[in-house]
Amino acid sequence: MNIVVIGGGASGLTTASNIRKYNKDVQIIVFTTQKNVAYSPCAIPYVIGGHIDSFDDIIMHKPEEYMSKDIRIMTESRVTEIDHDNTEITYEDKDGNKQNIKYDKLVIATGGKPLMPPIPGKDLEGVFKVRTIEDGEEILAYSEKSKNVVLVGGGAIGLELGSELAHKGLNVTIAEMMPQLFPRSFDKEMSDKFQEHLQGKNIKILTGSAVESINGETKVESVTIDGEVQPADMVILSTGVRPQTELAESIGCELGKFAIKVNSHMETSVENVYAVGDCVEVIDAITGQITLSPLGTTAVRQGIILAKHLTGHEIEFKPVLNSTVSQIGIMEMGAVGITQQSAQKEGIDVVVSNIDTLSRARYYPGSKPLHIKLISKLDGTIIGCQMFGQEAVAERVDTMTAIMSQKLKCDEVVSMEFSYAPPVSMVIDPIAQAAANCLEQIEAIESEINSSCCEVKEESTDAEEDKPVDDTSENLSFTESLRAQGLIQK
Repeated sequence: MNIVVIGGGASGLTTASNIRKYNKDVQIIVFTTQKNVAYSPCAIPYVIGGHIDSFDDIIMHKPEEYMSKDIRIMTESRVTEIDHDNTEITYEDKDGNKQNIKYDKLVIATGGKPLMPPIPGKDLEGVFKVRTIEDGEEILAYSEKSKNVVLVGGGAIGLELGSELAHKGLNVTIAEMMPQLFPRSFDKEMSDKFQEHLQGKNIKILTGSAVESINGETKVESVTIDGEVQPADMVILSTGVRPQTELAESIGCELGKFAIKVNSHMETSVENVYAVGDCVEVIDAITGQITLSPLGTTAVRQGIILAKHLTGHEIEFKPVLNSTVSQIGIMEMGAVGITQQSAQKEGIDVVVSNIDTLSRARYYPGSKPLHIKLISKLDGTIIGCQMFGQEAVAERVDTMTAIMSQKLKCDEVVSMEFSYAPPVSMVIDPIAQAAANCLEQIEAIESEINSSCCEVKEESTDAEEDKPVDDTSENLSFTESLRAQGLIQK
């Protein structure tokens, strides 16, 4: 059997490696447009910031290492056409030579490509995107001769990169069109806390602001943001990515709301064609709605699951919680599940806990502030969590991911067993503290409801049987009644 993988990123290479792990006989060939493979784009800001010595250090495997496992890697080669009727692909190598290769199974792992907003001047010298090692090398070299940099986009990569460049002494401006940073993963009050911490450290943050033009004759000289000209000799576009679906579309793979539609085995609508990674859409575990999950962890999981499926194992890809974490300067931010804003849009009534606590025992030297927001449905099921602090965020996000995957409720988390030692934790874990706060609110609502029901029953008993009844309250739904009393958040 001949398996062709289009794409040498996390999902494509994970698929290839794991197929080989479970089957030593199939032929595997991977096509990638890049020169380097098996590296983490998420590490690029930390090489630029000097935390990692060189870009070579983030390359985990060379193509020849895959060859030693009988996986053929075709670097700097672009698949230009898929002829599914004849089950073959056409590819073009770096010298412009075209060849055809047959396949029995085809894996599309084309990932995403950077969103390039239609900003006048985006083609000037000094404008960069952040996607590949080559992008990182160019940014690092250009930053050595720059003083003022504007980053377009206030997501994880933009903030990580902005923080590192500011630490190197550059004056950094971050322009985000949305009214807050990290709009997908964090509610505004959590984002504002982080922005307050970040602002002023050689960093100016402009939210709700649009970059109107990048100015200069041949290279960047300034940027116009909301009608004001900002000094700049370097611009970095960190505006996210969009799924790369063109090859899948060309052979009739069904597209969903955002990207390639696949089932839980990563099968597309076309027989013997599969898709994994940033080019596919997934299901949100909380809302049941279609969404995207452009995360390395998701890509790797999908690759493993597809490889197992292709080698005869019974396993399925589950809906996602989109757990994420980022280190920006000395601060860590993490989130899992949906935000309160998203819950409101979905019509989900919630209680919310916002607590300011500590990462270790309060008396232990070096204990750091930790801010946690927990979002729970009225039945106690936790549907979202956001954290912000200087340490111990990633592991607690992972704990919350496990809790939410099992659909545990606040009372179960309160009674859950956590480890404790003063140098690393509190005797009552911050997660349990936040869950206890939500539980108290839920119990207060239940008590108010019970009290209201008793009063209504007494009034009904004393009322005359033939008295006209005002049925206005009966026309209200249960949740509308709670909202009217101010017992739950809208």
